[in-house]
Amino acid sequence: MKPFGYVRAGTPVEAVEAWAAHPDAHYLGGGTNLVDLMKLGVETPGTLIDVSRLPLDTVADTPGGGLTVGAAVRNSDLAAHRAVRDRYPALSQALLAGASGQLRNIATTGGNLLQRTRCPYFQDTDKPCNKRRPGSGCPARDGVHRDLAVLGHSEHCVATHPSDMAVALTALDATVVLLGPDGERTVPAADFHRLPGERPQQDTVLRPGELITAVELPPPAGMSAYRKARDRASYAFALVSVAAVLDVRGGRVRAAALAFGGVAHRPWRARAAEEVLRGAPATRDSFERAAAAELDLARPLRDNSFKVPMARRLAVSMLTGLAQPAPTRRGQGGRR
Repeated sequence: MKPFGYVRAGTPVEAVEAWAAHPDAHYLGGGTNLVDLMKLGVETPGTLIDVSRLPLDTVADTPGGGLTVGAAVRNSDLAAHRAVRDRYPALSQALLAGASGQLRNIATTGGNLLQRTRCPYFQDTDKPCNKRRPGSGCPARDGVHRDLAVLGHSEHCVATHPSDMAVALTALDATVVLLGPDGERTVPAADFHRLPGERPQQDTVLRPGELITAVELPPPAGMSAYRKARDRASYAFALVSVAAVLDVRGGRVRAAALAFGGVAHRPWRARAAEEVLRGAPATRDSFERAAAAELDLARPLRDNSFKVPMARRLAVSMLTGLAQPAPTRRGQGGRR
């Protein structure tokens, strides 16, 4: 392993100042992804700035009825938090589906958002990869790509984003709070991650030195749920996942939000589907039309076209379940 320096920050401002003094640094939270990438030689930071002990480990109500989640809150604590389970069940379900209990006990909210792709070409330093070494090519396009993107990919990259939590936050209209050398700013969760375009090496819109300090959730906009299709039941990355928020009044969709995971370089907010759903009857036919409107945008590769019907069925099933009257709904989230 390449030698590296270590700095423990006491406050968020100290962390940002430490980065300014060590511009080859990486922030270290739980380390469940970063340390693995260092062992593989994919990441080679000159300095690790430990932010895991910053006073950012609380979940607090906001005056408007939402929640603020500190970036250092552990995934296990967030999944089990009463307000999250009752008001944002899609988030709790996504976290529980995302990893084993051991990993959830270590992984942080901020670190979860910053996970990097598990594309095998990215993780193998003997292989070319535009995300790891820009300009070297994307062998996944013609190689092993069964698990990779069907939406929003480019000729430069077909990788998928691995986080379950980020998919739920995207559907829930969360906001990511950042602190950097130029001060604090906020970014909608739906815009925090990038599509690859010609710069697949850039996963997010983070500016140099910026640190995630919190995630803010608005008041719940309807019933929510998260579901994930994977190769095995025990803690595999998503082939396809869906997070949905649905508000039905008088048999019609008053509001809807839908996001897919496992299908793109970022959590995929399904804007076309949401437009079809808005004001439509809360019926399976409406949900079928909405899913089709979104997935018509898909451009599957040779070996992953199965993801398109899988995503459609998963979305329709979830929306149908959320639209059922509360006494007959099972396992779809919300207060029961």
